[in-house]
Amino acid sequence: MYFVDYIAQNGMAILLRTLEHMQLTLFSIILAVIIGVPLGILISYLSGLQKPVLGCANVVQAVPSIALLGFLVPFLGIGEKPAVFMVVVYSLLPIIKNTAIGLAHINPQTIEAAKGIGMTRFQILTKVKLPLALPVIMAGIRISAVTSVGLVTLAAFIGAAGLGYLIYSGIRTVNTYQILSGAIPACLLALVVDFAAALVEKAVTPICYREPVKAKKARRVRSS
Repeated sequence: MYFVDYIAQNGMAILLRTLEHMQLTLFSIILAVIIGVPLGILISYLSGLQKPVLGCANVVQAVPSIALLGFLVPFLGIGEKPAVFMVVVYSLLPIIKNTAIGLAHINPQTIEAAKGIGMTRFQILTKVKLPLALPVIMAGIRISAVTSVGLVTLAAFIGAAGLGYLIYSGIRTVNTYQILSGAIPACLLALVVDFAAALVEKAVTPICYREPVKAKKARRVRSS
């Protein structure tokens, strides 16, 4: 039996596992964004919380993912709950850090101009700071999303669904085709997620920032 024949015979099962993988990844990233962006905003205003919050996120990143899953099983059981929890906590650092950096590096003159026209702090945050920081925030979300695709494959070791189930089952039965039927879609899914996140990142980038450096230089030369 060739690999193409294996795919033809097990196409529906592979598609089902791919959809489960996408669902787990999307749900985990949404949760990470809901938690991470407000935390990034919080530490950008309260600098005293920056070291503790980022320190905790860094500590989690230092723990091996398999070890964290093993630690979570006695508390959350097996299945999707510990898998989602693991992906969320591993995704928080890039989102929190990029949110704080994006908000901190906005031109102070822009903030002063917003204050000068009578904007409140909330209006400055929602209408000035967040739109300008969105490209940096989206870059952090993009990193987390691509990383999450790989992390979800490890969830098979604790009984969760997804493409990791095919990889894990293939390893146990020494079935190369089954391993590839899980690994190849996972790689393709990571590329698709990265491409989609790149499009969103470009869409939220202000037009003035999208202009290539060479075009800016050429325009300056013509104007001079």
